[in-house]
Amino acid sequence: MSEALLAPSPDAWAPALEAVASDPRALETSDIAARTAAFERYRLSSANRERPGRYWKIDLDTLHPAAARSAWRAARAEFSGGTARGVVRCDLATAAREEPAVFNKAFRRALAFAPGKYAALAQALHSGGAFIYLPADVCVDEPIVISYRAEAATATFPYTLIVAEKGSSATIIEKHESNERELFVCGITEVIAESSSSVTHAAVQRLPEDAVAFFTRAASLQQSARLSWGLADLGAYVSGSTVVAAIEGAAAESHIAAIFFPCGEQHVDFVTAVDHLAGQSQSRTVVKSAAAGNGQARYLGNIRIAANEHGCDASLKDDALLLSPGAHIDSVPALEIAANDVKAFHGATVGALDEEMVFYMTTRGLEPAAAKRMITLGFFEPAIEHFPTNALRELLRSELARKIGA
Repeated sequence: MSEALLAPSPDAWAPALEAVASDPRALETSDIAARTAAFERYRLSSANRERPGRYWKIDLDTLHPAAARSAWRAARAEFSGGTARGVVRCDLATAAREEPAVFNKAFRRALAFAPGKYAALAQALHSGGAFIYLPADVCVDEPIVISYRAEAATATFPYTLIVAEKGSSATIIEKHESNERELFVCGITEVIAESSSSVTHAAVQRLPEDAVAFFTRAASLQQSARLSWGLADLGAYVSGSTVVAAIEGAAAESHIAAIFFPCGEQHVDFVTAVDHLAGQSQSRTVVKSAAAGNGQARYLGNIRIAANEHGCDASLKDDALLLSPGAHIDSVPALEIAANDVKAFHGATVGALDEEMVFYMTTRGLEPAAAKRMITLGFFEPAIEHFPTNALRELLRSELARKIGA
């Protein structure tokens, strides 16, 4: 990563705040006060991430890509699929203008559960983005695909807002891809799942390996709602993701499946949190990661069950695979339980390939490299199977195979 991409201070983003405030594609002028307050939170807060040391070499509190900073751009979303009756697919500014009742009720509602330095930056500077609205009791059979592609040497701040009314259901795939260089992407995705709705949301990040990417994903689940999240962070030089599911209604279900694979000199920082704020709710979190070359990563997973919210059933399973001597992954699972009538557990493993298994497969005619590739791909399958559509699962397998062979 070029040193020219680093700027000395968070104040370097101030010109971008001025630009977004005057951009006609931004939200209404009355939003400027909220943006300014968010920018102050960004300036004054810490990323609460691992400090530089033996393994982690990047200070996320001082990462400010200068080249991208001078070329702020509105995020452009392209849509395909999901043309069922009453479904709305449009950019964020159009939604604020043409669907004000729905938009104002949902906008920033889930973000209250996901504070953070880069969430605040995205709130301050977002422009462009996507809005998906699912009317009550409407089931969308065809997946809705949202594609973001950034221009070279730019900073973009995409904001995706998904609102699922009572009894609705849909699969939504969000892609962040580009062939350009020197990108800074700092995005937000909010999912508002009203009672008895069912949302499957997959987000795949495949940005170039000199990009910097931060994503905050937050969801609010009402009574009997179900959210299944499939998250894949496979690109970027530095990738930081925060995922928070706030279960606010009884009998709601949150499912999170995540994969990441830093190789070469890539760094990944991934955080998940499930807040059980209502009893009789359920959550499952499955994380599979690998690292090769000098790839470094940290995963922090938390399950929080509020006081007196009994009957919750929650689990977190994290497995990490180290494929080279220079690779490193930290795994920090946690439980915060304030109710006594619950089921909750977590587990984590970090280790290398089983050489006995590799040897066994070579005795059956496979070359050692092919055996290692097959074992590694199989290691990811428990997470990949939670992603929607065969095409997306095959894309993930192909990307993982490419990284294994890199």
